[in-house]
Amino acid sequence: MRRGTRLYSLLGVLLLLGLAYLWLPGSGPSSGGGGPGGFKLPVPWLQPRMSFTGRAGTHFADAETGAPLYVNGWNSYWLLSSRSPALAAEMLRRGRRMGLTVCRTWAFSDGGPGALQISPGRFSEPVFQMLDYVIYEARRNHIRLILCLVNNLDNFGGKAQYVQWAQAAGANVTNSTDSFFSHPTIRGYYKEYVKVILTRRNSYSGIKYCDEPAIFAWELMNEPRCVSNSSGPHIQAWIEEMAAYVKSLDTKHLVTVGIEGFYGPGRSERLGVNPGDWAASLCSDFIQNSAVKDIDFASVHAYPDSWLPKASMEEKVKYLSNWVDSHLNDSEYILRKPVLFSEVGYLQHLGVNNMVNGDTILKLVYDKIYDSAKKLQAGGGALIWQLMVEGSHMYQDGFSMVAGERPSTYKLIKEQSCRLQRLYGKEGDPGWECSLPP
Repeated sequence: MRRGTRLYSLLGVLLLLGLAYLWLPGSGPSSGGGGPGGFKLPVPWLQPRMSFTGRAGTHFADAETGAPLYVNGWNSYWLLSSRSPALAAEMLRRGRRMGLTVCRTWAFSDGGPGALQISPGRFSEPVFQMLDYVIYEARRNHIRLILCLVNNLDNFGGKAQYVQWAQAAGANVTNSTDSFFSHPTIRGYYKEYVKVILTRRNSYSGIKYCDEPAIFAWELMNEPRCVSNSSGPHIQAWIEEMAAYVKSLDTKHLVTVGIEGFYGPGRSERLGVNPGDWAASLCSDFIQNSAVKDIDFASVHAYPDSWLPKASMEEKVKYLSNWVDSHLNDSEYILRKPVLFSEVGYLQHLGVNNMVNGDTILKLVYDKIYDSAKKLQAGGGALIWQLMVEGSHMYQDGFSMVAGERPSTYKLIKEQSCRLQRLYGKEGDPGWECSLPP
């Protein structure tokens, strides 16, 4: 057989295998009923090509080309917990239709019914397969994920569950959840969890999580806080230890802390930026926590409605403008790292706050991110909290929305996606092209 004929025969076989794979239950592009439990054939080369996200000074960049990256994204913390491949896939598809490029979601569920981590070092394989599927579907939709590794709050276990596990194992641990950050047994539990997650091989793609470019970054914890003012040094030491540990296992991905952005009591010149005196007592400090060498970018949250519940809309806008400016400036000139506004939320109940007011808050953040992006500065992007789809109502909170039901917000999100893409995007970016006129 001639060489050319053999080549065409091989290509034909590969094409047939690819077509067969797309028709397998749980693995095709529109297999809404597929997912965990379906037959899966790992064929990594059938996944869309993606590059890793890196950092170039104070902005995100394509790790291969060095091209600047600025993020318009969203939160859907519930993708794993929903246990519904169809809901997760639909949310990722809708995000992409708005030009969104990054989704932040939980990669944890500790203890309790439907847990991923049943007890320290013991995992539910069916739940793990759901996380596999979320990552697999994200890549198929050209979405990157920020995966958070534990919760400060009790929801889905959180640090309180780790403390309970240590007590049940006979460790000398107080009832205070602050011991999560300092007790060696609990730190060991967390590191073992991180190791299992980062070295997991995806049952859908065959790719290890640490080798998956659809993962934008690892987030150490959602909103770390302590009860005792004296625990600030423990949080700082924990961040340093855990960020270094993640990097020891995975040098390809970015790492962030997950803090809300409050300034600590030692930052007297910044305390007026906080939403109230209470914010300095939570043991976190935006500059100190984010300056850790193994932390690649800073994170900030923004909730003017809940942080300033009695303020007028004008007061909230003034506060938020100063809050965003302060963190952009500190990231650009002090930290010299990108900053991601990883939760931007406003109340959705019309009796408390109407769509116009909500759009004003979101637009303010979007405009400041866009201005920073135009100057190639540290404002790396913003993620709205949070987006839902029909059927995910059990995960709603006061800040949740189905974007299609809010036409003005939907348009605002798409406009931000469009103008960021026009700044630094490649023509014909895979998966989405702006349909709005310049």
